[in-house]
Amino acid sequence: MKIGFIGLGIMGQPMALNLIRAGHSLFLKSGSKPVPAALAEAGGRPCDSAAAVAEQADIVILMVPDTPQVEAVLFGAGGVAEGLSPGKIVVDMSSISPIATKDFARRVNDLGCDYLDAPVSGGEVGAKAGSLTIMVGGPEAAFTRARPLFEAMGRNITLVGRNGDGQTTKVANQIIVALTIGAVAEALVFAAKAGADPARVRQALMGGFAASRVLEVHGERMVTRSFDPGFRIALHQKDLNLALQGARALGVCLPNTATAQELFNTCAAQGGQDWDHSAMVRALELMANHPVAGAA
Repeated sequence: MKIGFIGLGIMGQPMALNLIRAGHSLFLKSGSKPVPAALAEAGGRPCDSAAAVAEQADIVILMVPDTPQVEAVLFGAGGVAEGLSPGKIVVDMSSISPIATKDFARRVNDLGCDYLDAPVSGGEVGAKAGSLTIMVGGPEAAFTRARPLFEAMGRNITLVGRNGDGQTTKVANQIIVALTIGAVAEALVFAAKAGADPARVRQALMGGFAASRVLEVHGERMVTRSFDPGFRIALHQKDLNLALQGARALGVCLPNTATAQELFNTCAAQGGQDWDHSAMVRALELMANHPVAGAA
């Protein structure tokens, strides 16, 4: 297929490369930065604007940081909307507001095009491996047409429901991930403060009911002090803001989500916006005055 891909950062670049490897023709735009050399060398074609990407492509994929950036890329000057023609599909794989997503979908539908919100989970590792979890909202016919692209980037691919439902699922995912990181961090801080070897505690827990992907991957990061992102705290703060804003609108109480956000806020106050989100443990270490391992 002729695919447009806009947003070539930590996640977008390997996702786009997997699409090229799957045999698709890619038209690329990377914000104000040049298209990464690896993508150009693989056959990706840089474009001067998002509108130019949309003119060349049958399906346009977005992978940018937040709701305002998606709106600007879609509807700003030189944006995707200017290059769309009826029958094309816009796929937003960013993690943004479910409420705004419904509005964006309506505006794209008014141009005679379909819209899919298809946020992902799996981080940089999953993006590189092509093993992302992809949660999709939108019409089934558009999902079926785009599915070969999703299969080049991910493994667990689900059409959840209508536009906005994919983003709602991603917010739910981020609630679970944040709270599980907090649980693992509390357990390891407790174990370390009690004098146990946190590495061996983690190893023992991996064989029981407490085992999880977060304990496996992020628990190891906490022990080895490997906090290069992955997935930056600032981005997880953004996602939890979406959860808390949505909860207020729905009249739902999310007390543990609010606590996780405060722990991320503590890390950010220490200059940790760009730490991996597993570094939430540093906020708990600060309160306990005790590191899990090494120098906190």
